Amino acid sequence: MDITIFPKKLRGTVQAIPSKSQAHRLLICAAFSNKITFINCPQTNEDITATARCLSALGAKIVRTETGYEVTPVSEIPCSATLDCGESGSTLRFLLPVVCALGVNATFEMAGRLPYRPLSPLWEELERMGCSLSRPTETTIATQGKLHPGEYQIAGNVSSQFVSGLLFATALLDGDSKITVIGQLESKPYVDMTRLALNAFGVNTDCFQIKGSYPFHSPASVTVEGDWSNGAFFLAAKALGNAVEVTNLHPDSPQGDREIAALLANLDCAAHISAADIPDLVPILAVVYGAKNGAVIEDIARLRLKESDRVASVCSMLKQLGADAVATENTLSVSPGRYHSCTIDAVGDHRIAMAAAIAATVADGPVTIKGAECVAKSYPTFWQEYQNLGGHYEQYLR
Repeated sequence: MDITIFPKKLRGTVQAIPSKSQAHRLLICAAFSNKITFINCPQTNEDITATARCLSALGAKIVRTETGYEVTPVSEIPCSATLDCGESGSTLRFLLPVVCALGVNATFEMAGRLPYRPLSPLWEELERMGCSLSRPTETTIATQGKLHPGEYQIAGNVSSQFVSGLLFATALLDGDSKITVIGQLESKPYVDMTRLALNAFGVNTDCFQIKGSYPFHSPASVTVEGDWSNGAFFLAAKALGNAVEVTNLHPDSPQGDREIAALLANLDCAAHISAADIPDLVPILAVVYGAKNGAVIEDIARLRLKESDRVASVCSMLKQLGADAVATENTLSVSPGRYHSCTIDAVGDHRIAMAAAIAATVADGPVTIKGAECVAKSYPTFWQEYQNLGGHYEQYLR
């Protein structure tokens, strides 16, 4: 689906959707707890659905309700299972260590760009600690064996999801374990979210020393808070002069992307920031800085490993719009410009599509976004929200 947006200011209030990051974590904890858990999560998306689908394949019963999920935990660990991760990196990187901890002979199925996103050094560490992994086909991963408790080591500069996956896995093992993060831990707030989710289910993760706690102790119900990562797009719209208010965002949230509020409050001069803990904000921040006073964004190397090569796709988007962006290995320099009518290929990346839509509100003519349906990965109702706020667009099916 392609969409052509006709520039118009947005006006109104939008409620932030539930946090995708938190929903993944709570679903996993609930699936391996000691009783039924109700997860208040009124909206979902393709990635959350992928995690629920994979947990169901492992024996959990997950029922979608009007307000969220009713999760009946796994009662018997299967000997084998097939887990369809779709394009969800979180689902794969969290559940690959989990099935290894459970000793399930599993086949993971992957789609889109997911088969080409990195799994090293997590792969090697899982094999060192007792499992055998293989790639039967380009789009599948097979696991055999069972992890044993002990001392795990993982580099912290590739993906925080590796650390989170090991936290889930070691909590399921029968014995004491310790996780040592080598080097700088990037996106640390996401690891903190994992630890908080496990803590809510009775697992102590202090200092990354974990005592096997399966089954986890479930609270009767938990609520998924509003998503700062996706709320950031409409917060950015306000910073660009649209009369938009975003509700359901907690200022004391553990989500690292709450940093968007402080960054948007200081746009009077060129910015110099690090993306180490906020990689998902880079596309929309680049749009705002490109329309304002420019920026130098450092620590961007990991963005090349996302749903698209986000360094390349952000540069392409800004140049099409009329700003400029130059990237080195680890730095993105954004020079401001006046946004004009253009066509932007979202390259299958939900955050590029949504960033382009916000840029269109200040362009001097229509902006066409190719592949606009990719927003369903994290924000299926984005286009409806955009329209509810007064955005005017036409869509074309290819």
